[in-house]
Amino acid sequence: MTTNAPTRPQAILTDIEGTTSSISFVKDVLFPYARRALPGFVQARGQEPGVRKWLDTVATENGGICSDRMIVEVLQGWIDEDRKHTALKALQGMIWADGYRSADFSAHIYPDAAEALKRWHGEGLPLYVYSSGSVPAQRLFFGHSDAGDLTGLFSGWFDTEVGGKREADSYRRIVDAIGRPAGEILFLSDVVEELDAAREAGLATALIDRRDDYPQPREGEATHGHPRHQTFDALAAGA
Repeated sequence: MTTNAPTRPQAILTDIEGTTSSISFVKDVLFPYARRALPGFVQARGQEPGVRKWLDTVATENGGICSDRMIVEVLQGWIDEDRKHTALKALQGMIWADGYRSADFSAHIYPDAAEALKRWHGEGLPLYVYSSGSVPAQRLFFGHSDAGDLTGLFSGWFDTEVGGKREADSYRRIVDAIGRPAGEILFLSDVVEELDAAREAGLATALIDRRDDYPQPREGEATHGHPRHQTFDALAAGA
């Protein structure tokens, strides 16, 4: 089944990792930074209500852990597994905030993605983000990108609190929040299963298949019928 994409979408919803930005930045920079910083972060800020909430969530889900040291070990294990857990994402976002503000790093964004996002915004096309990273982490990412502060380009932000990215109902909730017919919204992602879920919810879709992130091209049946683009350039020309 091939997505029936609109001649021109009326809104664009984009993933981050592997789509606007490299997978390696998240895996090689952000994850190790959070892993190293977790013990000191929890020791220094573990009693703040906004932090304690998530630590207690982890403790409860793991049989009532009563030691912050053990909670940190669980969280570090989740980082190693690349687990998509809302509590982990929230805590990572807080840690990354410190790193961005200290200028320890800036967020990678592909130049073609930055240029396309700016162009679409300039043309009045509403832009939204849907990522497994928390909304605060998304804002920090685009606020401290290699291309500068891009947060002003976006009209809304969504994370896994609306649901998993491979679940069609998550996209239905996003459609309701955006307030446009599903078929007018184009979802961009590097993950075919996410695109499948979005298509099931009625969204138009496009697979971003970057050579830097996926050396082996995904073509033919591997695309599941989603239009495929190696960069945002051709996509921007048609959007």
